[in-house]
Amino acid sequence: MLEVHPSGFYAWLKQPHSVSYRNDQRQTGLIKQCWLESGGVYGYRKVHSDMRALGEHIGINRVYRLMHTHGLKAQVGYRKPRHYGGKPYLTSPNTLNRQFNPIHPDQSWVTDITYIRTHEGWLYLAVVMDLFSRRIVGWSMQSRITKELVLDALLMAVWRRKPKSKVLIHSDQGSQYTSEDWDIFLKAHNLESSMSRRGNCHDNAVAESFFQLLKRERIKRKIYNHRDEARQDIFDYIELFYNPKRRHNSNNLLSPIDYENQFRKTAD
Repeated sequence: MLEVHPSGFYAWLKQPHSVSYRNDQRQTGLIKQCWLESGGVYGYRKVHSDMRALGEHIGINRVYRLMHTHGLKAQVGYRKPRHYGGKPYLTSPNTLNRQFNPIHPDQSWVTDITYIRTHEGWLYLAVVMDLFSRRIVGWSMQSRITKELVLDALLMAVWRRKPKSKVLIHSDQGSQYTSEDWDIFLKAHNLESSMSRRGNCHDNAVAESFFQLLKRERIKRKIYNHRDEARQDIFDYIELFYNPKRRHNSNNLLSPIDYENQFRKTAD
């Protein structure tokens, strides 16, 4: 019917795939590997950076095309509102004033609280982030939202970083951050308080952004039966993925730890 000789047809069947096809298959495999290692959360831009880090000569549009063809895309969309009550006891001016890009580590930290639903009940997470690299330098998880929750996170940050000069620590005006114990701790460890204006979430936008990432890339994808299960998963996200591996646009597509290491090398 097609006027093709049988011998020619079978010769065509035995013919190997083109070089372009084989390269597509190989690079698609690497792209899937990069995407899976991110937990299935990276979009084509960050996957492209991973591919270049592997030594692949590949354009960003090609990465986009191959990911689109195979249904690989970034994880998007998750947020829940938070509400805090109570009258603040001790407040501070907004010294940070949305200056979210300090020029060296341990210059400005931000801290905030979020919650995670489990079948056992709520689990509350407090974090302290270094604005220079977006690295989580302190964290704490408890079943109750208390001043000890935020003090433990800040204690971890101070113990880990051991800052040599005064650090600006920015928070909202939640009762945990306006307590006398919080104020005493700051003064004892050479930390300067800065606070968001009442009801203005944009003043602490970077901490909020981290919580959105955590929920979008990890918590939304899980169902936690117990608080301990959630604690372990959040620990894994922060210490095994976010700090050492997750690429950030604000860090020139380096992870927080790699960005700090690069800064120290250039500063030496």
